[in-house]
Amino acid sequence: MCGRYASSRAPEDLAGLFDATPVADPGRGVPPPSWNVAPTDDVWTVLERVDKGTGELTRQLRPMRWGLVPSWAKDPSGGARMINARMETVHEKPAYRKAFTKRRCLLPADGFFEWVAVPASDTAKAYKQPYFIRPEDRGVMAMAGLYEFWRDKSVKDEDDPAAWLTTATIITTEATDAAGQVHPRMPLALHPADYGTWLDPGHQNAADLRALLHTPADGHLTVTAVSTAVNSVRNNGPQLLAPV
Repeated sequence: MCGRYASSRAPEDLAGLFDATPVADPGRGVPPPSWNVAPTDDVWTVLERVDKGTGELTRQLRPMRWGLVPSWAKDPSGGARMINARMETVHEKPAYRKAFTKRRCLLPADGFFEWVAVPASDTAKAYKQPYFIRPEDRGVMAMAGLYEFWRDKSVKDEDDPAAWLTTATIITTEATDAAGQVHPRMPLALHPADYGTWLDPGHQNAADLRALLHTPADGHLTVTAVSTAVNSVRNNGPQLLAPV
């Protein structure tokens, strides 16, 4: 799985990297740089939507909450458990299949965290050792994701920003190469040349879309043991990525 990640680039930098226009979401704040992104945090996403005024397809850099809430959910409470969608079944599961067809996005990241359980010894208690996994060249990771709109029926006016919740999930697969030594699952990513096809809601062939996904940096990743301070969502800052 991918349960924590780092995304420290400024929105203006992300907009340039993904050739996207920043779009404010009245219901969300502006995600700050974070070295410890956790479920239900506001995060940056890149997506393409048809402009209602012009009818043109536009690429947006937009904040969303991490943890997908299906449009048919009774309430948003289950979103915290839906931070990941498995590639093997994402096109079939009721919670994800419509989004996979029409609402795909990218979640920019510096890298992601995984943990290895360290058993107790005569001198120390058992603990979980975190590792930070990132591209060798330290380039941006364009993690493949899906997004959804959830309508809060308690808000009568559907034009009220409070009536809508936008959420996203990250698509994962079996981990290989260096990441597989730490955890059996990892996020999937896309090459820049494939961003347009992945994001375009007009492309709806599941097999073709799945073929675009690959391991981040084509498996050229570095795995670094970092401080257990990252284990707490209360801690943040670039020091969390320092090797130990």
